[in-house]
Amino acid sequence: MYKHILLPTDGSPLSGNAVCEGIAFAKVIGAEVLGIHVTQPLHVFAVYPDMVTDTEGMHDVAEAVAVNALSSIENRARENGVDFRGIHAFGERPWEEIIKTAEAENCDLIVMASHGRKGVTGILLGSETQKVLTHTKIPVLVIR
Repeated sequence: MYKHILLPTDGSPLSGNAVCEGIAFAKVIGAEVLGIHVTQPLHVFAVYPDMVTDTEGMHDVAEAVAVNALSSIENRARENGVDFRGIHAFGERPWEEIIKTAEAENCDLIVMASHGRKGVTGILLGSETQKVLTHTKIPVLVIR
């Protein structure tokens, strides 16, 4: 069955719920988990170049957020005796980074959260989960 599960997280409570479900499933089937947090690059726009201050601090904040999100997965995995490894990726489109990582790491299942937005809101906001579902051949388990 599944041996290597990818657990994308954005650090939100909804994503945390999917992580809990994914780890519980991994424990039952004896799979290992790979956590991923994707940070989108910061685009700075300014009228004058001297208006742009040091953006290195923003990179440090993004790293801290990723470490926090991934460490919560690691702690839960450790509590459940599930092997864990985490990745912090940077990319314009999180769904692409999720698929690229799943393929590169030979993951055989992706477990993700979904907000379940419908209608115009779902169309306008889009959904990283929907985009992963649309563009990957790897099975995806969606948790609501």
